[in-house]
Amino acid sequence: MIFSRRELLIVGAGASLTMALPIMTHAATSDELIATFTGGAAVAEGGITLTAPEIAENGNTVPVSIDAPGASEVLILATGNPNADVATFKFGPLAGSFVASTRIRLAKTQDVVAIAKMADGSFASAKSTVKVTIGGCGG
Repeated sequence: MIFSRRELLIVGAGASLTMALPIMTHAATSDELIATFTGGAAVAEGGITLTAPEIAENGNTVPVSIDAPGASEVLILATGNPNADVATFKFGPLAGSFVASTRIRLAKTQDVVAIAKMADGSFASAKSTVKVTIGGCGG
């Protein structure tokens, strides 16, 4: 198949646009994620416990746990990561305890935030700052 100069320019422009498209996509900020999760409702400080280390020597594996008595759902965010949403835990009506833990990846020193939706529809939050010495997201 032989391409004319015009066809080659059109294909090249299309390929350039396709390559640039991921760069143009907008990652949601932590404030946008919180607003989506809460539906714009007010979030009270306290009511849940977020446990994270003060200093993480390696950002690839940072242990985080939450204790949210009476919560139906908990959102965990790492505000300094390229993608801030880390995990969402859902607790059913037959949950024996409202505790969850996981290991997360942190790119740099940042705040880890937990927002809990309580059974009565209110929202509670907790925040912890984690100092990362070696970044886990390619840093």
